[in-house]
Amino acid sequence: MEKMPRLYVEAPAEECIKGGKVTRDCVIIQGSVEVWLEKGEEVPDFVEAERAKFLAKEIYDRFYQYVDGTEGRMLADAVLILPDGRTRIYLKKGDELLILPVEGYTKTIIANVGNRVRRGDAFAAVTTKKGEVHYLKPPKTGTVVFIDEITSRPHYVYYILPEE
Repeated sequence: MEKMPRLYVEAPAEECIKGGKVTRDCVIIQGSVEVWLEKGEEVPDFVEAERAKFLAKEIYDRFYQYVDGTEGRMLADAVLILPDGRTRIYLKKGDELLILPVEGYTKTIIANVGNRVRRGDAFAAVTTKKGEVHYLKPPKTGTVVFIDEITSRPHYVYYILPEE
């Protein structure tokens, strides 16, 4: 079974700390310093809650809730930690994502979360009922940050963070 990325999303300080202890896994960002804390740990003395930004751990499958589906913009700051545990993708509120649907008779995922896809390279393949294979290619180079599987209509939606 493939490991899932971890997602941390911007949250009010009250959701992360209470009485100097962390109430759930979260990241505190103050200036250029990041403090990664697990539930029950003490908040370091140098953290100033009014100057810091708090990101609380969220269920990865809820990523789509933090994206405006019509404009494709992030609704909150977020950090994705890929299954390797080292690679982090930082998303800022207002960042524009490419939202690309993959619909067809059979679908094959080529690029997975964390993969960089170049403009013109296939990120998914779709086979029609006639047996024709069509390769889907992104309009811009970027990194896959989420793949949503829509169960009411069996297809996928790719969320890609484009490079500048």
